[in-house]
Amino acid sequence: MCYSGEFTEQEVYNKIRGKGGFVAYLNTNDARDVLKLAAEGNKEAKLCFDAFIYQISKSVGEMATVLGGKVDRIIFTGGIAYSEKVVEELKKRIGWIADITVYPGEDELLALAQGAIRVMTGEEEAKEYN
Repeated sequence: MCYSGEFTEQEVYNKIRGKGGFVAYLNTNDARDVLKLAAEGNKEAKLCFDAFIYQISKSVGEMATVLGGKVDRIIFTGGIAYSEKVVEELKKRIGWIADITVYPGEDELLALAQGAIRVMTGEEEAKEYN
């Protein structure tokens, strides 16, 4: 595709960067739409959802492996963490690796700041990662 001459460099970039994943198959980037379609019996949406869960699970497993299985916790955040179905399916696949905590929403920086405050006030001890 990159070298076929059919697409410009910008078009290839757009396909990779913003038009892949759910958009390429279902013309939406909203997981809620994908879940709704899957629940209504859309087989392609179900396949896309299953592939999404598989890929996340695979990535978490890869990270757990390079950490030698020493995983303190798995944290799900962002908008997708609002989906009980997503969290439920991920827990089935990777819940055995470590405890899972869910922080739905886009509050990653707030969570980091709160963690720093807990360490600074002595409520929690800082962990060292070597």
